[in-house]
Parts: sequence; C-alpha cells; structure tokens
Amino acid sequence: MKGRQEWRGAVVTRAQSIADGIRLIEFAVEGGLPPFEPGSHVSVEVMIEGAPAIRSYTCVSSDAGHIRLAVKRHENSRGGSRFMWTLVEGARLRITLPENRFALSWRASSYLLLAGGIGITPIYGMAKALSVRARPVRLAYAASTRGELAFAGELSELMGTDAEFFVSEEGRRIDLAAEFAELPPDGEAYICGPLGMLNAAKAAWAATGRPSSRLRFEVFGDSGERPEVPFSVEIAGIGKRVDVASDQSLLDALNAAGVDMIWDCLRGECGLCAVDIVELNGELDHRDVFFSDEEKREQRRMCTCVSRLAGGSAIIDTGYRKS
Repeated sequence: MKGRQEWRGAVVTRAQSIADGIRLIEFAVEGGLPPFEPGSHVSVEVMIEGAPAIRSYTCVSSDAGHIRLAVKRHENSRGGSRFMWTLVEGARLRITLPENRFALSWRASSYLLLAGGIGITPIYGMAKALSVRARPVRLAYAASTRGELAFAGELSELMGTDAEFFVSEEGRRIDLAAEFAELPPDGEAYICGPLGMLNAAKAAWAATGRPSSRLRFEVFGDSGERPEVPFSVEIAGIGKRVDVASDQSLLDALNAAGVDMIWDCLRGECGLCAVDIVELNGELDHRDVFFSDEEKREQRRMCTCVSRLAGGSAIIDTGYRKS
C-alpha cells in the first residue's frame, strides 16, 4: 500500500550538469501544477534493474507547469540517482504533485539558512524567496570542494555578503555555535545536509536553550553514518525472510517480496513505514528524523524507507497478517 499521492505524467525538458556530480533536471508536468513553496518535494517513479521504484527529491524551483530537481550522483546509492542521471530531453516518466513538509514559517524576524552539499536544494528556494521579499537572511553553505557548490554564482549575486561559502578542502567549516549566537532570539534556522551535520546542529541549538520549534531541518535519506551492507529480516506473523542488498532500502525489499506496507514520504520524516523490532541480531543504522534520540537508542522501531541494519538480521513486525 502507498500513501496518498497524485501521479502525473512528465517529460524531461532539460538535463544539464550545474556542479561537480550534480545535474539539474527539469520536467514539464501534464495537467499543470498548483503553486508550491520552497521546501516542497516530489516522488519520482524510477527504474532500477528493470523494476519500478519510488524515490523522493526536493524541488529546486518552478516555472508555469515545470519542476526542477537537482540530483547528486551517488555511486553507492540504491540506484535512484543513477537512473535520474540517464534522463535526457524528451524522456517520459511519472512524478507526484509537490508536497511540503519543510516550509518557511514567515513568522521570524531573521532567518539563518544552513546547507551541506546537495542540501542546498530546498535552501536555494528559501534564500531566493526571502531575499526577493527583503527579509533579513544569512546563508552558510558548505561543500567538500568549490566545484560542488551548486548555484553559488546566482546566490552570491542575489544575496551579496549575506551568502558565505565554506569549502572543507580549503580548511573552512561552518561554526554552528557562532552562527546560532548571531541569530536574534526570535530568529529561525533552517538546515538541510548530511546526518552528521544535522546532528551537530541539533546539539548546538539545544545548547543555546532556544525553542526546538525554531530549528527546522531536512536530511538526505541515504546519508547514514555507516556504510550500506547487506542484511536480512524475518517478518513476524508471516514467516517470510527477506534479504536486503547493500544498494536497496528495507522498504523496497519488503515491497518486492510482496509484504504489505504503507508509506508516504520516503525520507524518514512521516513515520508511516515504521515497523516494530521484535528481535535484533545486529545494530540499527537510524537515518530518519521521525524518531527522537531516545526512541532511537531504545532500538524498538525503525523507518524502513531510509533506516537499515549495519549487518546481521532482525525479526520485525509490520503489523500486517495473512488473511
């Protein structure tokens, strides 16, 4: 079973490299599009080894009936980025209408935007929207190399000194504590980046004593802190064993095995695809932002769309039984 999603046909109208390892892919959507805000994402039906699968991508921006996505090539990913990189102008596929779970509040006196690598995708639209409306905003954008800074030229031209770039190979990293200290008490911070960056930001924010509701974040589904390795699960009440490859999500493996699942965001945010851990012979690699740190330490539940085992096996309970 799936979450509620409205699918539309789409045609690729542009596909080009915009930074090292990053391609911008533009789609014309059949039937037009409703207006949507920065931070919105869409699901895309991709083909992996000849079988359809669903992947979620953040919308960079849009024009009348078009959606743009920026996709980073991940050689060791679950295959979605490799498929997206094969798309050329005229290619047809299916995508969903945009949804937004990472929306700007528009209530703050000032905004701090933090991006790490391909995490610039939602932050880029926020930076443009805030700058156009002349709202106080600062962007701190980190990448491993200068060539990986997508949209850097445009953001510099738009924001001037309000945009600062931190390149790790040049010895520069974002000082999160310093950034938060400069933000006014009623300001808000928005961050998208790898899991390590997000965890560091959450810890630094908590140390300030500021309300947690004023730190908004989004994380990549494939940005775990451990390498992907194969593992297996047994489904309680069904008696079925499912093997999960290193380049496959647990949710994909369960769906392929005919196990009834419900899911929606595919980003570890909504919790719909979560399952109970009945028995664990290994260690969980939590990659979601749905469960609290305490819940993750308990290792009793996991989001199957992004989280996985760091090897070993487990018995899980999906909540479904054979009729």
